[in-house]
Amino acid sequence: MSRYTKLLASAKINFNKEELNLSGLYKYMLSQDRKVREESSKAYYNYFEIHEEEFDEIYDNLVKIRHEIAKKLGFNNFTELGYIRMYRTDYNPEMVINLRKQVLEHIVPLCNKLYEKQAKRLNLDKLTYIDENLEFLDGNPIIKGDSAYIVENGIKMYNELSKETKEFFDFMLENNLMDLETKHNKSAGGYCTYIPDYKAPFIFSNFNGTSEDMDVLTHEAGHAFQLFMSRYIDMQEINFPTLDSCEIHSMSMEFITYPWMNIFFKEDTDKYKFAHLCSAIKFLPYGVVVDEFQHIVYNNPNMSKDERKTVWRNLEKKYLPHRDYEENKILEKGCWFFKQGHIFKDPFYYIDYVLAQICAFQFLKKMEENRQQGWDDYLKICKVGGTQSFIQIVKTGNLISPFDNNCIEFIINNLEMNIEKFEKNL
Repeated sequence: MSRYTKLLASAKINFNKEELNLSGLYKYMLSQDRKVREESSKAYYNYFEIHEEEFDEIYDNLVKIRHEIAKKLGFNNFTELGYIRMYRTDYNPEMVINLRKQVLEHIVPLCNKLYEKQAKRLNLDKLTYIDENLEFLDGNPIIKGDSAYIVENGIKMYNELSKETKEFFDFMLENNLMDLETKHNKSAGGYCTYIPDYKAPFIFSNFNGTSEDMDVLTHEAGHAFQLFMSRYIDMQEINFPTLDSCEIHSMSMEFITYPWMNIFFKEDTDKYKFAHLCSAIKFLPYGVVVDEFQHIVYNNPNMSKDERKTVWRNLEKKYLPHRDYEENKILEKGCWFFKQGHIFKDPFYYIDYVLAQICAFQFLKKMEENRQQGWDDYLKICKVGGTQSFIQIVKTGNLISPFDNNCIEFIINNLEMNIEKFEKNL
């Protein structure tokens, strides 16, 4: 796995008279100039084409080693062991298969409509892979202020949301438990962790002046709020719940704070909400591609490298039928998954995001229909920390299980209604 990480990190790509790493190319891949998007995307994926053999070899070795470990431990394959490693005590691969069917039946058609509308907004005859991450011709919405402005309005937001969030955010500020601004030589990324000796959550981030800064203030704060509300738990192993449940708190907080987005985005509020909600919906089909791919791979560990890539490309055609690679050979071949780190480093950790997102969509619906009841249900799932399994937490929050046959049907009308509402004001 360190070899995979090193291979990604060592990329040096000459573009626009600069020597860039893969992350450095990303801003160009979001350019409003389509020619820049095209050239930067080609430069980005060319790195994977040059190193195709190495990525293939790394993954092939990982699959075979994991299968061997599973067999030695008495399992039929790594899939069985993978579920145990993820502490999935109350759902199984058959239930996940049913969930993927729901996504294919209900979410994929909705996404196809969203991509068609996106192409029209961008004045394109057809949307291709280089266009997918750009929602608006004039660029994606940004927060109308600097990091101090974000924190100042964050105080207002969490003060007004509830007495519990006021106490939480005051605690975070008074004890310097948020390191938000980017600095020279500071580690990249953003996360929330817990300092058990002090019963304190800690948020780490790198504000970059984009709408992603808002995601830190809501998503990572959702994780931190859960830890704050369950800080009475003295056993470190269950301060956090399992990963599928963890993401319910963070993703739901993104929607719970919607009424305050106007103080951050002002005239671009509906633009932000529209882009945010579309992104969350569009994620679901991709999430199940990653999941189904891994089930197939680990159930068939002796597949050839080319067979695996064919499986990936076929799954894209199934769940992401809109995707057009414009004859990009490496992507048409099925090598997109090389860039998805979870597949290499955290096997089977991905459907968790899909499960949590579906639960978060339910909280969006709850908060619109009865805000107090929705908030009370959210508080309940935060307070139990990691003392309950995923299905138990779903029940505690009065949510419909994502594995229920009617779950996605239950939320999809509300999603479409919100998309239409935000779209009117674009």
